[in-house]
Amino acid sequence: MLRVVLVYPEIPPNTGNIARTCAATQTELHLVEPLGFEISDRYLKRAGLDYWPYVKLHCHPSWPVFQAFQQSQGGRSISFSTSGSLSYLQFQFQDQDWLIFGSESSGLPTNILENSTATLYIPMAQQGVRSLNLSVSAAVGLFEAQRQLALIQ
Repeated sequence: MLRVVLVYPEIPPNTGNIARTCAATQTELHLVEPLGFEISDRYLKRAGLDYWPYVKLHCHPSWPVFQAFQQSQGGRSISFSTSGSLSYLQFQFQDQDWLIFGSESSGLPTNILENSTATLYIPMAQQGVRSLNLSVSAAVGLFEAQRQLALIQ
């Protein structure tokens, strides 16, 4: 089972949109604190609409706590970053992968990137665009992994 991890997310609507994507794909969503909002935030709930009961949500109070949980579950850490070394389209995903995304303003910290199994980027035709929206990036990565693993049809 694939899992989506948001490390230090800041913008409630992005997390709400990702939660909706996770609900639709039956993918666990892991949030690593600190968060830039309260879980009860109305913008977060609005973006997720009435799909929150379908979200398999896990909150972790820190990166070290999350890491311990992840290690107990197994699977590879697959980070997404504009500084990635491999296009997500050239990567072979596995069923137990953790798809890890950083905050909207600063991405993933160096220590997380250095300890990842792989760091992937999403190619963009216009070099003047620094990055995609977090919710778009998470959906692109998740759907490609699901496509490769024949989890969607």
